[in-house]
Amino acid sequence: MTRDLTHTSDVVSPPAAQACPHRIAVCTTCGRRADGSPGAGARLLEHLRDAMASDPRRTGSFVAFTLVDVACMAGCARPCTVAFQAEGKASYLFGDIDPEADVAALVAFAVQYAGLADGWCSASSRPPALVNKTLARLPALAPNIPSSRSLKEKAR
Repeated sequence: MTRDLTHTSDVVSPPAAQACPHRIAVCTTCGRRADGSPGAGARLLEHLRDAMASDPRRTGSFVAFTLVDVACMAGCARPCTVAFQAEGKASYLFGDIDPEADVAALVAFAVQYAGLADGWCSASSRPPALVNKTLARLPALAPNIPSSRSLKEKAR
């Protein structure tokens, strides 16, 4: 049985935005409650959606983001986890995110990330609330990267 691990949520963007090259993924398994009420991850997604939709920077140059809920991002030791991704940019994974207290920092990072050509920024330039919550920064995939097998064949 195949299970879809992501669900595309609202696109939070200015009215004139045509494409949505940026994505924020939120683990909704984080903090799941046994009684079925929304856990921390689900609350974070809701708060983040509301904050981005009402952010005054949403007009003009604000870049569109797709908010995606993910069944699990394997950050269980440091929930809630949130990822920022865009084609051609470094990706970021944050953990230990408080669904209420860290929303403003996530929105600020979204604005910052949208303005970075390659997505690369130092820890000290990120919003202070996220500096110690960065779990990973992954380099962007470069187009046409040869596989290790191709490299070995070329070396012969």
